[in-house]
Amino acid sequence: MDQTLKVGFIGLGVMGQSMARHILRAGYPLYVYNRTRSKANQLVEEGAIWQASPEEVAQACDLVLTIVGYPEDVEAVYLGEKGLFKGAHSGQVFIDLTTSRPSLAQELTKKGQALGVTVLDAPVSGGDLGAKAGRLTAMVGGDAATLDQVRPILETFSASIQLHGSAGSGQHAKASNQIMIAGTMTGMVETLRYAKANGLDLEKVIATLTGGAANNWSLANYGPRILKSDYSPGFFVKHYIKDLGIALEEAEKANLNLPVTKLAYDLYQELAKEGHENDGTQALIKLWWDQA
Repeated sequence: MDQTLKVGFIGLGVMGQSMARHILRAGYPLYVYNRTRSKANQLVEEGAIWQASPEEVAQACDLVLTIVGYPEDVEAVYLGEKGLFKGAHSGQVFIDLTTSRPSLAQELTKKGQALGVTVLDAPVSGGDLGAKAGRLTAMVGGDAATLDQVRPILETFSASIQLHGSAGSGQHAKASNQIMIAGTMTGMVETLRYAKANGLDLEKVIATLTGGAANNWSLANYGPRILKSDYSPGFFVKHYIKDLGIALEEAEKANLNLPVTKLAYDLYQELAKEGHENDGTQALIKLWWDQA
């Protein structure tokens, strides 16, 4: 892709900060906006260009990527008074990396088409570690030719990029991902609870299980954090509650019963009520002990 392509990035949180940095270090002119400006300071020092609103990012850029917290934040960034569509021009591409509602992704695609702008939904998985390493998984919905065009940008921070279908399909794929994680997170917590209750060395348990059929990303990455009492957010509890809520909403539309996902949703709601909504998802263990 042309290195003179002007790229915008909106949302510089736990994951967005690293993703934007990968784009900048790949040599693309990078224009950034974040609701809290101080989170952009380091990137600006490294060469990114601050813009005062999503509208200004759109006016300056050929391609804009967004990753924010909630569907209502996506609506504000794209549809707000100073949103992306206010500054949009024909021929642009917008990519929403946020985990959001499939119906909203479809709405943004339609609004973009009216302006000559192609919108892709491309939620990502891999947490803070994947973002820092540039090894995220991107699940894409939208136009295949457009994805081919922007793939070099996504590759700066992604190890896997898959097109799953038309607008909204990326969001459905991400919901599937979060449903799977519901099982691995609850399984990891119960595994550590059981092993601890029976006097096992938890480091040895993790080493053993990650070497066999029980291996999974949650155990390998979050298990060691729990043993260090590290509950810093690779992925916020509050955002996982949002994601599971979306998955359950979509399941209800399809007349599906997902009891394990519902159980995980309820447990994380309980965790948030106890004051841990800004911890990482591995803090689920805190429902049963303060530290492993």
